[in-house]
Amino acid sequence: MRLTVFWERMADHFGAAYADSFARDHVMSELGGRTVNEALDAGWGAKEVWRVVCSVMNVPSDKR
Repeated sequence: MRLTVFWERMADHFGAAYADSFARDHVMSELGGRTVNEALDAGWGAKEVWRVVCSVMNVPSDKR
């Protein structure tokens, strides 16, 4: 998954403003105690991070 697609999906689910805030501030144990931004910076793939976000935040299957 390209990062552009990842960010489009984040904005679609959370809204553009909250997606940025969520990615910057929400720490998830499933990402090794990292935020979305930290996980991406640490080399996690966008698809892998999106799967974690979907699982943790109960993203509906039609948006996955």
